[in-house]
Amino acid sequence: MKRFWKEVSVDTDRVVRLDDRPVRTPGRAPLALPGAALAAAIADEWRGVAEAIDPRAMPLTGLANAAIDRVGADHDGFAQGLARYAESDLLCYRADGPQELVARQAAAWDPLLDWARTRYDVHFELVTGVMHRAQPTATLARLSDAVASRDAFRLAAMSPVVTITGTLIGALALVEGAVDAGTLWSAAMVDEDWQAERWGEDDLATQARAARRRDYDAAVRFLRLL
Repeated sequence: MKRFWKEVSVDTDRVVRLDDRPVRTPGRAPLALPGAALAAAIADEWRGVAEAIDPRAMPLTGLANAAIDRVGADHDGFAQGLARYAESDLLCYRADGPQELVARQAAAWDPLLDWARTRYDVHFELVTGVMHRAQPTATLARLSDAVASRDAFRLAAMSPVVTITGTLIGALALVEGAVDAGTLWSAAMVDEDWQAERWGEDDLATQARAARRRDYDAAVRFLRLL
């Protein structure tokens, strides 16, 4: 769609408006935001449109659309789907060697598991290798409740964090301020960094990682603006 508007504003209901028209989600709902900071940032994305809309340059708008159209339409179902990542969380699957990698994983991942154990009073089954091992029912239930307690906008931002990092526990820690975004990213990249150090970096893999980092950073910023 070509740019047709001259002015971008936010009305008293925190709906972003283009001239006198409200911005609407793909589902045709008004783009109403939960807070002034996020509304202002999304309005800036629309001000930054030059000639045609490029969704890749408007990640905050995309996450808000998802919150309203996807999560808002089925909050419980979306939360349940996200909570399933606890069944095979990255932090619970450890290498059996070499020892340096084992130590790196422990240093990066154990603090997050320790936080979750204390925060939610849960136990985790740690696995050496890639064979699936079920987590305790009580653990899954408590983490599921923690996810379900988040509103639609936080769930929309948590989703890419979980899928990019592979850890629901890390995403919950990020939302609750128990870990910063840089530390969580580094923890999620332990295995990938190890492989790159040993075998070198592949250009396509580097580009893919950069794209994931952009999506991750956008989700983190979205959470900070809520």
